[in-house]
Amino acid sequence: MSRAAIWTLRAAAVWSLWVWAVLVRNMLADTTHSTGFRVVHIVLAVISILFAIALLVIAQGGSRSEGPRHPGGPGPARPPG
Repeated sequence: MSRAAIWTLRAAAVWSLWVWAVLVRNMLADTTHSTGFRVVHIVLAVISILFAIALLVIAQGGSRSEGPRHPGGPGPARPPG
């Protein structure tokens, strides 16, 4: 996975975590909406937070599979050329 792809996944995950964490905080403090409305939105937020965590795990795995940044070091074999 390219560095750009890894950083894009990380940025998307961090943004999603931030947005949904703020929504959960707001829903917990909200008294203008019904309990059902708040529960549904908190459940949606939890699902989105889990997806964001999955993105971070995927990005971390992608950064490990790239191998070393210097030639001749240990790492995945690359074809010559």
